[in-house]
Amino acid sequence: MFENIRLAFQGIWSHKMRSLLTMLGIIIGIASIIAIVSTIKGTSEQIKEDLIGSGNNTVKINLKDGDYDYASYGTSARPPLLTNSVKEKVRKENNILDATFYYNRTSDNVYYKNKGFSGGSIYGIDDRFLSTMGYQIQTGRTFIPYDYEHFSKVALLDSNAVQNLFPDEDPLGKTIEIGSEPFIVVGTVTSSSDALPKINNISEFYTYYTSIMGSVMIPDSTWPVAFKFDEPQNAVIRADSTDNMSAAGKGAADIMNTVINNSSGKTNFEYKADDVMERVRNLQKLTESTSQQLVWIAGISLLVGGIGVMNIMLVSVTERTKEIGLKKAIGARKRTILNQFLTEAAVLTSIGGLIGVALGVILSKVVSRISGAPTAISIPAIIGSVLFSMAIGLVFGLLPSVKAANLNPIDALRSE
Repeated sequence: MFENIRLAFQGIWSHKMRSLLTMLGIIIGIASIIAIVSTIKGTSEQIKEDLIGSGNNTVKINLKDGDYDYASYGTSARPPLLTNSVKEKVRKENNILDATFYYNRTSDNVYYKNKGFSGGSIYGIDDRFLSTMGYQIQTGRTFIPYDYEHFSKVALLDSNAVQNLFPDEDPLGKTIEIGSEPFIVVGTVTSSSDALPKINNISEFYTYYTSIMGSVMIPDSTWPVAFKFDEPQNAVIRADSTDNMSAAGKGAADIMNTVINNSSGKTNFEYKADDVMERVRNLQKLTESTSQQLVWIAGISLLVGGIGVMNIMLVSVTERTKEIGLKKAIGARKRTILNQFLTEAAVLTSIGGLIGVALGVILSKVVSRISGAPTAISIPAIIGSVLFSMAIGLVFGLLPSVKAANLNPIDALRSE
């Protein structure tokens, strides 16, 4: 085997230009495939990042009234409230690392002095909300057990809410009005990630608008103090991995729906998980199906390259007819001759494959730099490309190798 490889490199080196031209089809085909696959993978990762934002694997589960989000105002129907046992079942569900349950309203009834805070959100949060959602304390303190146990009128503001309510003041210790009740600001929070989901249409604009305007948070135990009655809660769960987000969200929603299914009377209420990963997969399939057509087109050059390899190997057999006849005359078997030429064809295309991989990686970086399209180098694609180029050598080198192995030694030695 090693002797055959040595002879193959010797033959390639002795005909450098011819070998390079023979490998050209393989090089172009492999480089095109690597560049396309890298772009596909980069685009898929970008789609995932755009839709799930910072990548903290959180899934929102909202209470729906038919096809719309439940609103506590404007309706007389009241869904049953989540019990502590249901919440604990959610937290123990497979693929779920943590879960938080919270109240939520728009912030039209939040004021500081004569300044109103509209367009944002106000949350009644439990002690898991900040960690699950990826918030960190920026200044001041977080809520402590005393706040929950004694219905303390305290509040946290995120950085956007601080800019809207206190553009020129330190908010700590200031009193804001929520639902006609005074609340003292004890801390400010910031997101642990700067990445936010990109907004691609008007529906997503309304979804994320409140996050852009800012959020005010109070202890969930104090929520009835500000708004005078209990309301149903929504939830956010944090999955153990991005791939398990769909399954974790659905499992949590199913558990939460037990309180509705077990209640008397038929209602349109239902907890539904925001299946972001399903949207990711649909967009990725659309991108990949389009790009796969480009891969097939690039594969045509590999076919052309393979035909070139077969052609040059037939020429090589013709040029080395006497050498083959001499080897067979001194006892070389058909298998020996066959393996020699197959090895030469495989080495030739493997070198082309390696050059094509390097060129494809460089090409993908250049395309990314010029167009701004994201790319991600796929190691399996690189390994597969080199092995595939080797396979092309074996397949298209088979006919010339068989021809060489079947030469009659006497006729071979007599050939001119």
